[in-house]
Amino acid sequence: MPEAEGPFERIPEPALQEVLVELGRLYPDADCELRHENALQLLIATILSAQSTDVRVNQVTETLFRRYRSAGDFAAADPAVFEQEIRTTGFFRNKTKNVLGAARKMVDDFGGEVPDTMEELVTLPGVARKTANVVLGTWFGKPVGVVVDTHIGRLARRLGITPETAPVRVERDLMNRLPRDQWISMGHAIIWHGRRVCSARRPDCGNCTLAGWCPRNGLPGC
Repeated sequence: MPEAEGPFERIPEPALQEVLVELGRLYPDADCELRHENALQLLIATILSAQSTDVRVNQVTETLFRRYRSAGDFAAADPAVFEQEIRTTGFFRNKTKNVLGAARKMVDDFGGEVPDTMEELVTLPGVARKTANVVLGTWFGKPVGVVVDTHIGRLARRLGITPETAPVRVERDLMNRLPRDQWISMGHAIIWHGRRVCSARRPDCGNCTLAGWCPRNGLPGC
């Protein structure tokens, strides 16, 4: 749902650096909230998280990851059964097609392993830059890009980092304005802040320690 906000106001570089310091102070342990024990589980959970919540996905994968332990297991799954196993995450037919298709490609082309490059990951069904960045950053520790989900897109505009709305353009601006060694940590921190303080409908500006730097503080839409 588009935000009813006024003209974009770019945050100056010195203020942006202070915002990054504050986000690091607020969320020193920020990490991906999708439960996983390996790259495969993280990849599957991230595909399932589209148009769903991490809480819901974690409820589903608690059982799912006990039944399916390898890419081969997922590749051999009965689609009709799998659809019902993930039904509550929403869009279950398309997600089933993507998960099982990605698993088959990993078995056929990558020895059953999750590839660790952007170029290879985005060849998997259901995997675009966002999902690839989650896996590369969270599991492999590779700052190839910046995860752009709804929280990051919203906060990047509210904080004056980018006027863009298209994820690819938002990511480009974040990569230009954030230090590369913070692409992973700040991605997680911004997501946590979006979930805990700066929500879409009711941002808690009164209790937000970023308010002093935020161009949207107290304005309509915030």
